[in-house]
Amino acid sequence: MGIDATLPYDPDNIFARILRDEIPSKRVHEDDYAVAFHDIAPQAPHHILVIPRGAYVSWDDFSARASDAEIAGFVRAVGTVARDHGLVADGYRLLANIGRESGQIVPHLHVHILAGRPLGAMLAS
Repeated sequence: MGIDATLPYDPDNIFARILRDEIPSKRVHEDDYAVAFHDIAPQAPHHILVIPRGAYVSWDDFSARASDAEIAGFVRAVGTVARDHGLVADGYRLLANIGRESGQIVPHLHVHILAGRPLGAMLAS
């Protein structure tokens, strides 16, 4: 189950609604380029989502259409969140699902920051 990452952006997706403050979130970072908040169904002791403010379906869409400033600002926001939460010393995983077969569910680019325990292999066998 997942979404087609080549579909047009849906302005009513849950992350777009979070950006418009229509749905509450426990924000831990926000700037001109990104918003970060705790995942409502955490898969690790630390599970934070970072989303760009712009309307991008996936990493592929973002890398093709975003401005250099948006790309740099988003990448910096991910690093800032990891550092601000003390995740660098023990390590963390970044995860971005792109498209149906990866399991992307929300059609808005988002990066999962996962940390706080050994995370195991990259993929289940």
